[in-house]
Amino acid sequence: MPKNNSKDEVIEQEKYSAEQITVLKGLEAVRKRPAMYIGDVSSRGLHHLVYEVVDNAVDEAMAGHATEIEVTLKPDGSAEVFDNGRGIPVDMHKTEGISALEVVMTMLHAGGKFDKQSYKVSGGLHGVGVSVVNALSEWLWAEVCRDGKLYRQSYQRGLADAPVKQTGKCAQRGTRVRFMPDSEVFKTTQLSFDTVCTRLRELAFLNSGLKITARDERQEEPVENVFQYKGGLAAFVAYLDESRQAIQPQPIIVSGDKDNVYVDAAFQYNDSYQENIFTYVNNIYTLEGGSHLSGFKTALTRTLNNYAIKNNLFKNEKFTLSGEDTREGLTVVLSVKVPEPQFEGQTKTRLGNSEVKGIVESVIGERLAEFMEERPGIARRIIEKCTSAARAREAARKAKDLVRRRGALESGSLPGKLADCSINEPDHCELFLVEGDSAGGSAKQGRDRRFQAILPLRGKILNVEKARLDKILSNEEIHTIIQAIGTGIGEEEKEEVEGAENGHGNGNGNGADSFNFNLDRLRYGKIIIMTDADVDGAHIRTLLLTFFFRHMRKLVETGHVFIAQPPLYRVKKGKEEYYVYDEREREDVMKRMGGSSGVQTQRYKGLGEMNPEQLWATTMDPERRTVMRVELEDAAIADHMFTTLMGDEVEPRRAFIEQNARYVKNLDV
Repeated sequence: MPKNNSKDEVIEQEKYSAEQITVLKGLEAVRKRPAMYIGDVSSRGLHHLVYEVVDNAVDEAMAGHATEIEVTLKPDGSAEVFDNGRGIPVDMHKTEGISALEVVMTMLHAGGKFDKQSYKVSGGLHGVGVSVVNALSEWLWAEVCRDGKLYRQSYQRGLADAPVKQTGKCAQRGTRVRFMPDSEVFKTTQLSFDTVCTRLRELAFLNSGLKITARDERQEEPVENVFQYKGGLAAFVAYLDESRQAIQPQPIIVSGDKDNVYVDAAFQYNDSYQENIFTYVNNIYTLEGGSHLSGFKTALTRTLNNYAIKNNLFKNEKFTLSGEDTREGLTVVLSVKVPEPQFEGQTKTRLGNSEVKGIVESVIGERLAEFMEERPGIARRIIEKCTSAARAREAARKAKDLVRRRGALESGSLPGKLADCSINEPDHCELFLVEGDSAGGSAKQGRDRRFQAILPLRGKILNVEKARLDKILSNEEIHTIIQAIGTGIGEEEKEEVEGAENGHGNGNGNGADSFNFNLDRLRYGKIIIMTDADVDGAHIRTLLLTFFFRHMRKLVETGHVFIAQPPLYRVKKGKEEYYVYDEREREDVMKRMGGSSGVQTQRYKGLGEMNPEQLWATTMDPERRTVMRVELEDAAIADHMFTTLMGDEVEPRRAFIEQNARYVKNLDV
């Protein structure tokens, strides 16, 4: 410790005593640090409240006690969740001296998930779910129907108004929870019906037969969606692949259990070039995979190699398929139920249970081998698909070597048309991908050269949804994007290839090949897509997002990709001048100006129509601009959307346009 403290330092140290030690009691900690429990206080954290209550209802369904769940967004902004399960117990808790319902609703780490008797597996593992929802709600009430009696208790910001009371009789058992998100906590309390439906659809797929009804009563005409899929994971795969051409008539369905771990999987090969694997543990989407995913990959690669070698499908005995080969054009949904899951990190994105790898590997390997023996025709088509992928990967390797020789994958080499920034601190640097040379010129002149880089793009980049990697790398615009960003593309980590059980390696040189995406080499903390506010601009933006989602997904997952929001109008009257971003805002501004008389309105159809000063003031200045972070709320639904919009199948895209045409505004033809 330093010996020579100044007088001020000594006084400051004396102030630090027991009086400065704060103890947060009950749910105070949740309100003090909400992000620790729900991730953040933005829209994502807001929707997490709904999911926490729904997860409790789904746990009842997984335990075999509930068949229906209803989620309703109410006109006053509150949300209501009902399930026809057993109902939360309302009798007196023996140690707390209050109703069990109040214990569950007001105490952290309290619930029926810990003894493994009420619930063998569950998604709500930490016992903080519904109590956190209560703490972060302006008000909440719960109704429980048990044994023909209706009980109710209400709360204000996590505190019970009064003890649980019996309020009447009821015929249907279950639990109903209604809550109002607290505007003192959240940046927005406006729940998105589409976002809620995305999660509910996913849960219905993962829990075969469970009926989930979503209602939005905030509209003039209430909207209701019902999700129920008796096909379970097979229906999930069919939904994900509806815009792709399958090479087999039905998804392969695999299920089994071992040591109280239940494994369910459905997978199907299609004519695309992407692998689409979505893994879940106790209904929780594991974004980063984990031991269950490792087990699946190992089993798939080994089983396909063994079958091909056994049936002499490789002309060269040393030829074996890599993991990448076996997963090209493969859509997989893998769901495991684990009694005591160990997730790495608080976000539950990676399963850490080492024993699960062996269990999944065993179940998948045995069932897949049986399927291939019983269906040799389909098995041969799968092997042909994988062999074709191996040949294409060799072509991609040669293309990659050519690209590297040209410098497009080397972080030290930058494209000539990139106007780089002067500082070299990625966290503070921004790269604007700008549509067209005209807008690029304005952006270069209007930017802050210290931290903003500009990369103008000519026309529309390649649609990577329809192309293999060798063709993608030959596209000049994609070259420059890869070159500028600096991370490389492909898998972030080079996985270990599992060969056949007889010890054959990749003797043909077709080992797993990776472009070694490395987030540490990222040159810009923000990558901002800046396109015109018209149809062509929207198309270019979608093409760029498809590229990032398919080949640099980690950039999206870690929050580095943004979309600029240029204004649609410049509204001016006298010395008053406003830039507005939609029709409603334009109408509001014109009303404040006293109507349309004397008001000049300029419609910006392209970024190039703005001079450098206007582009800076409206779209690039961090102090005044609006940018939208691209977030990956649900990878499975995002995959389905990109395939629908950018894939080869016309009918799903036509259906999507017909269903959503009424939402289109400001369409420039």
